[in-house]
Amino acid sequence: MDTITKANGASFNVKRLITRIFMYFIIVFVIVISAFPILWVIMSAFKTNGEILTSPLALPTHVSFEVFVELFQKYNFPRYFLNSLIAAGVSTAASLLFYAMGAYVLAKFKFPGRNLIFVLFTITLLVPAHSKTQPIFSLIMNLGLYDNIWGVTLVYISTGMAMSIFILRSGFMSIPKSLDEAARIDGAGFFRTFWTINMPLAKSALTTAGILMFLGNWNEYYFASLLTVSDVNRTLPIALAFFTSEFSYNYTQLFAALAIVILPGIILYALAQEKVQASVAATGVKG
Repeated sequence: MDTITKANGASFNVKRLITRIFMYFIIVFVIVISAFPILWVIMSAFKTNGEILTSPLALPTHVSFEVFVELFQKYNFPRYFLNSLIAAGVSTAASLLFYAMGAYVLAKFKFPGRNLIFVLFTITLLVPAHSKTQPIFSLIMNLGLYDNIWGVTLVYISTGMAMSIFILRSGFMSIPKSLDEAARIDGAGFFRTFWTINMPLAKSALTTAGILMFLGNWNEYYFASLLTVSDVNRTLPIALAFFTSEFSYNYTQLFAALAIVILPGIILYALAQEKVQASVAATGVKG
């Protein structure tokens, strides 16, 4: 009997070991497939054109930052970077402030039509952004913000509304209502309860919504190209398209420009990945 038990235990351990090895293999495979294109772009930015054409997968023979210095000195990349930072950063900050207020009300207060309003917000996620081209273009023209980075910023604020409210509402719903009741008993009003209690506790949802909005606006091309024409208002995605067409044979500068575009998003997500994961786990909480 003991022999049979030991044999079964050994067989179970072998199966568990094989399963674990298979799981690790899948994880490593997914990581390689996901990370390789990014690493290849960054690695190619430090190569010469000859190295990229002759040995695209090899490591660079020497590391030099001259190509990045040339991009910022010769091709007005500081202005493009600043424009993208203004459009993505300001729109993200403004969206988090205003949409957090709306999401807080939808999550914490019961009033007629609350669910209908939330459903209407959610439905707008299904509307393609390009279908709103004409009304957005007409509005920006009437406001006198055409070919102005602040016009692009205004559009970015509006396009992130539905997704932001969807995420932030789930974050506020995960906060116990007993905390709000305790704050009211202590004499805290609406704004103090919202700002000092709910906002700090909803950091995960705020971080997730902020990262998604920032990355979406940072990489946005369509409205930035539609609403701007001058070089001084060009954002990084438009500049990247310019490099793709004008410098298609200067691969070193092309890959360097790509690295400048993708690195901020990677760094931002890497710094806040724990809060993003916590927010995703909280989206299943019912109010």
